Amino acid sequence: MHTVLVSAAVLIEEQRVLLSQRKAGAHLAGAWELPGGKVNDGEDPRDALRRELHEELGIEATVGEIVDVTFHRYDDAGKAVLLLFFEAQRTATSPPPRALDVAAVRWATADELDPTLFPPADVAVLTKVRERLRAR
Repeated sequence: MHTVLVSAAVLIEEQRVLLSQRKAGAHLAGAWELPGGKVNDGEDPRDALRRELHEELGIEATVGEIVDVTFHRYDDAGKAVLLLFFEAQRTATSPPPRALDVAAVRWATADELDPTLFPPADVAVLTKVRERLRAR
């Protein structure tokens, strides 16, 4: 089973976290997730996250500390993912997020983070995201 390294952003503004929706035809199409994507061979995970946020959502961001790390096997897809969840912030000159290479984007409150709408690999971090949202 192949393991894919993925970086994802916990990007919070005004007590809401940024989410993106997986495109039709993708594994887990339609699921909401913390935005990010695959880390290329030899790429720094923080650089990968900045690149993915720019490519998929059109935003510029700074990437901070790790919030959580999760490993999950998707037996149905024959792969596993090692997810690195990082704190992230849009830069002062960044445009608002838009769906460039995702189905949709939205901002969600703590109460809107329904685990049934997320890929299984993302569910564990939702508790930490809710805590961060409620602490702000």
